[in-house]
Amino acid sequence: MAKTKPAPVESETAIRVRALEAILIEKGLIDPKAIDALVDTYETKVGPRNGAKVVARAWFDPAYKQRLLADATSAIKELGFSGMQGEDMVVVENTDSVHNVIVCTLCSCYPWPTLGLPPVWYKSAPYRARTVSDPRGVLKEFGTILPEDVEVRVWDTTAELRYLVLPKRPAGSEALGEEALAALVTRDSMIGVTVL
Repeated sequence: MAKTKPAPVESETAIRVRALEAILIEKGLIDPKAIDALVDTYETKVGPRNGAKVVARAWFDPAYKQRLLADATSAIKELGFSGMQGEDMVVVENTDSVHNVIVCTLCSCYPWPTLGLPPVWYKSAPYRARTVSDPRGVLKEFGTILPEDVEVRVWDTTAELRYLVLPKRPAGSEALGEEALAALVTRDSMIGVTVL
């Protein structure tokens, strides 16, 4: 007799969101098709997949990487990603000797066109304060432990300027094409709290 997997348990937050959505739909305040379109936009048209494509192109094409590090806004726009909250971008590169991490200490400024919706922890007061005062401690909480000789640089995003981390290309990925490289890139690695 084949065993069946138990159904995944929904989080309390997911249950509340579904209930709220059902009430709003029932009252005619929102259109479910509009919600689906909005979710699809942030899951597939903007968001971490866009940033992953930028990173993969930089790993795959040295000339693009050079343009990206010199003028991130224009280079990112080459791939069709720009717009509100992504107008003025700077890309900082992780190397063997430098690890970059992004924070917004004043609020939660974030490059939506390349990273999508900001994670809840990015907007939290503890992350915003501690990333500046104890970046290695914060990174450790994400499972990122760096050698002591690696300099950690913290970049404070503002309403005028947003940052994106260009992670180090994973060892052994030299034979991969651009699409396969993009699949390796995570949102958290482009914020700098994790490595690949």
